[in-house]
Amino acid sequence: MFSAVVFGYSEVGYRCLQVLLDQAVRVPLVFTHEDQAGEQRWFGSVAELARSHDVRTVTPTQPAAPEWLDEIGRCAPDYILSCYYRSMLPAPLLQLARWGALNLHGSLLPHYRGRAPVNWAIANGETRTGATLHYMVARPDAGPIVAQEVVAIGPNDHALAVSMAVAAAAARLLSAVLPRMALGPPPGRPMDLAAGSYFGGRRPEDGRIDPGWPGMRVHAMIRAVAPPFPGAFVEVEGERWVFASSHLTGEPARYPRSAPCLYAVDDRLYLDCRDAVRLQIGAVIIAGAALSAREFQDRFGPEPLPLKLTARD
Repeated sequence: MFSAVVFGYSEVGYRCLQVLLDQAVRVPLVFTHEDQAGEQRWFGSVAELARSHDVRTVTPTQPAAPEWLDEIGRCAPDYILSCYYRSMLPAPLLQLARWGALNLHGSLLPHYRGRAPVNWAIANGETRTGATLHYMVARPDAGPIVAQEVVAIGPNDHALAVSMAVAAAAARLLSAVLPRMALGPPPGRPMDLAAGSYFGGRRPEDGRIDPGWPGMRVHAMIRAVAPPFPGAFVEVEGERWVFASSHLTGEPARYPRSAPCLYAVDDRLYLDCRDAVRLQIGAVIIAGAALSAREFQDRFGPEPLPLKLTARD
């Protein structure tokens, strides 16, 4: 089997590294990241997996520094493989691979190039995404496509479930392509960037919900960044209220004249939106505490609570 220096993080990195190790790919060196302070880790640890297999594992902030280029060069890898590594790998590093540098991206490229592809896809109301194995070039997520697998996004799927499905698809895709990779550089088809899209990284502030949004957009935003991601939120009297989850009820708003408003009925919490769409909310997180429907009603009473929000761009 061939050799690969791996750059990986998150669940895609974890599962793809597991595939390589299970199929006897020689992995002399793994680059990964230190977990960020305060980040809720919902994914497997690339570092822990690599170290459990006695693979040298490093977490430099500058992976293309001369000393790391020298070490990669000494490894003489057939491939460099990036799987949800958070930094762009420059050309001098990519050129150290004998047969090529490949990346696993969490979308159906060329759509949703860039950062946080699963979150952006859900926020934009997409009904499918996927995983793409492609060659790395100077531009991000722009090299020839080797293979893809589609992942469906259901109307009530949240980002965590879709992220895990994408990671599973990435692992299956890589496993299927490994025999071809063992014979030399796998063929790829050119990527038509003009037919795709590019999105940058997301910030917690990007989860702010505008009160004028229609219900389906509110529903999409909540699902796109629901915990363990930073969460979609509104501000009520200067306090941030985060929605833990959202589920379409298929029912009209109960209090359309008060919408947007929150209320509890039969131990369930609901959000009536401006366009009469009714969403079931799993919990509202206020000051770090998740309030169930009963707790919400005990605190705010049985009447619908209008959300008098301040719209922001």
